[in-house]
Amino acid sequence: MEVLPSARRLIGSLRDIGYDLSGAVADLVDNSIAAGSTFIRIDMSFEGSNSWIRVSDDGSGMSEGALVEALRFGTRRHYDLDDLGKFGLGLKAASLSQCKRLTVASRSTAQGRTRLARWDIDHIEATDRWEVIRPRARDCRLATVPLRGAVGTVVLWEKLDRILRFKSPSGRRALTEFGQLETEIEDHLAMIFHRFLAREARRRLPLDILINGRPIQPWDPFARRETETRALTEQKLALTDGGASHRVAVRPYVLPAESRFSTPKAHHIAGGPRRWNRQQGFYFYRNDRMIQGGGWNRLRTSDEHTKLARISVDFLPSADHLFELNVSKTQVRVPPELRAELTAIASSVARIAQGSYRGKSEGHQGTDLTVARIEAVRELVGLVINAVRVALTEEFGPRSIELQNISKRISRLEQRLVKDMTQIAKAKATHNGNGAVTASGRATNPSS
Repeated sequence: MEVLPSARRLIGSLRDIGYDLSGAVADLVDNSIAAGSTFIRIDMSFEGSNSWIRVSDDGSGMSEGALVEALRFGTRRHYDLDDLGKFGLGLKAASLSQCKRLTVASRSTAQGRTRLARWDIDHIEATDRWEVIRPRARDCRLATVPLRGAVGTVVLWEKLDRILRFKSPSGRRALTEFGQLETEIEDHLAMIFHRFLAREARRRLPLDILINGRPIQPWDPFARRETETRALTEQKLALTDGGASHRVAVRPYVLPAESRFSTPKAHHIAGGPRRWNRQQGFYFYRNDRMIQGGGWNRLRTSDEHTKLARISVDFLPSADHLFELNVSKTQVRVPPELRAELTAIASSVARIAQGSYRGKSEGHQGTDLTVARIEAVRELVGLVINAVRVALTEEFGPRSIELQNISKRISRLEQRLVKDMTQIAKAKATHNGNGAVTASGRATNPSS
């Protein structure tokens, strides 16, 4: 016997699945990218209680069957490993978390007809039925106009009850906040899809996203155009599950202190949408789409002195279940098997970031070649020592006497290793001559 859930009751719960506005729009962009879009347009119009948001693309469009399936909660479609989607809820759950009326229009051939389908929460609550409405094109001009003579898909949000939460939705406060939301969406998409916008994603097609006619510029979390940003060695971590092996790529960066940025504007931009302290930490990517932008995932705490540390972590959809990717694709959990290694890496990068932070007032002077080599040596030793500390902590417990005794011996060993390897670096530098080198690795002539 088939027992269907109450549409009236369940639809209210699905609206609270965990999306904010920017994350919901990002989920729609995921669908457009999956459809092969190269041009995505986001339009937001403030018209009081009749305000609307529209996302249109030039992707492949949908057939009748595909459109109906796209409106199904928990779609039956199969997701390939290179897809950005996963749960089959994004279009519906993301949209209805922000609005009460979702209309989708799509055309798969330039000469074909435009197909429309709609979820309307007021209708669901009135009928208690999972009924998709099929409106006429002449009654949905906002959804159909972008598809005139074109192939693609349009997603239209109306009845924006979760966005315009004001007693007077036509008032000045509502208008001001609506404008602020536009900026928040722009900043969020610039971060989440920066690899696609900068033509750095593995997919071959380019991507441009416009919001109210304005092109969104990619935001690089790692400020790689700054000559004094330090890109540390990439590491490949192994993650196993049931005989299957997954590779996780980790690339740490240490950004320059404020005084070492090329311009004050560049430093401000590098601070990111959430500003410096909240942007430090891990940046998790799945198929080049950022899932999480900043935060240490409980492996360490954020600190003013480590705000220059940012670490990219790439994993494939085949490891989704190990990272416990949530439905809104905004959060992951570090698999237990990787916690020790990522903790060691984070600690080492934080230590280097602290050094860069303390040197923030030294100006843009070059660093001696010997100093650069010593920093590299300390980085290497720190990685090894921290990994050993983490492993011992898990073995003996954080407060055991055995760990305290071994930690003292490790500290002495670390000091000896750094001292010995520093002497080697100095001797080698003396033998090769004392040129100067910037943090970007470019040598200068000491006689110039």
